[in-house]
Amino acid sequence: TSIGKCAFRGCSSLSSIVIPDSVTSIGDSAFDGCSSLSSIVIPDSVTEINAWAFKGCKSLTSITIPDSVTKIETLAFWDCSSLTSICIPNSVTEIHDKAFKSFSSLISVTIPDSVTSIGESAFEGCTSLTSITIPDSVTSIGECAFRGCSSLSSIVIPDSVTSIGNSAFRGC
Repeated sequence: TSIGKCAFRGCSSLSSIVIPDSVTSIGDSAFDGCSSLSSIVIPDSVTEINAWAFKGCKSLTSITIPDSVTKIETLAFWDCSSLTSICIPNSVTEIHDKAFKSFSSLISVTIPDSVTSIGESAFEGCTSLTSITIPDSVTSIGECAFRGCSSLSSIVIPDSVTSIGNSAFRGC
């Protein structure tokens, strides 16, 4: 029912994996450092992607996050430098700290209306990100949330946002 903490950590030759429908949770660092993993489909049964789950999966070019996922934890996809786009499902309410940090190839991201907060450094270092739409549901943007997004040329901050952390857009 779950893929445990560090289950496939450091399996640098692992290139693909099929996660069965019985899995509901992907544990901390489950695929951390699986640098040859190029694609993965997360089944609809998964409700949470824990911290560092896919950290350092540098060959990952596509990932499908199902609507069943409600939580994407800190550093879940940190340094997945080959991902160009990601669609966050409507079930997610919070993008945790550093969730998508250092996605150097990320060009586009869709943040759904369900998200109420964007955590600290959530998209920091996404140097290829050119534009982003923050939905009206978001009330807070954390420190360094978009820091170093040097290709970001436009952004619309909705009236719903009541707090923007330090250096949220530094280096844009």
